[in-house]
Amino acid sequence: MAQIVELLASPVHRFEGRPSDGPAPAPGGELVDAVRVRAGLGVVGDRFFGQEAHRDASVTVIAREWLPDGAGLAQVRRNVLVEGIPVDDLVGSVLTLDSGDGPVRLRVRRPAHPCAWMDVSIRPGAWRELRGHGGVRCVPLDDGVLRVGPVSFSVSADD
Repeated sequence: MAQIVELLASPVHRFEGRPSDGPAPAPGGELVDAVRVRAGLGVVGDRFFGQEAHRDASVTVIAREWLPDGAGLAQVRRNVLVEGIPVDDLVGSVLTLDSGDGPVRLRVRRPAHPCAWMDVSIRPGAWRELRGHGGVRCVPLDDGVLRVGPVSFSVSADD
């Protein structure tokens, strides 16, 4: 059964400068049990919410199946960690998630490529391991709420 494993809404960038400098400290409360999503804007409270440069990629989703053991959203800096959904195969489609508060449609625009920070935040070699499986960048098409726990999902063609 598919599920949302973790949710992240972080108001700050942690990967700035060079990976050798290490990430900035994580703010408290960035891993949450629920997030509010706004159509065209992203995850409320997230660093990319409503930013013009990120309008076509304001929500990021990654599959747990590809993460090394012990890694989660705090390390990869995506918004939604799912299990049982092949998100990397969905570019060009619409992914609908419903965790109990109604459907939230996400237009899957492009891959979310991993960066060299993965070798620092997860472990050496993680950047290479995650190539092709770094998740996807999406545009939310609906306002709604996503929660940690079981989730129903469907995939449709992008209109």
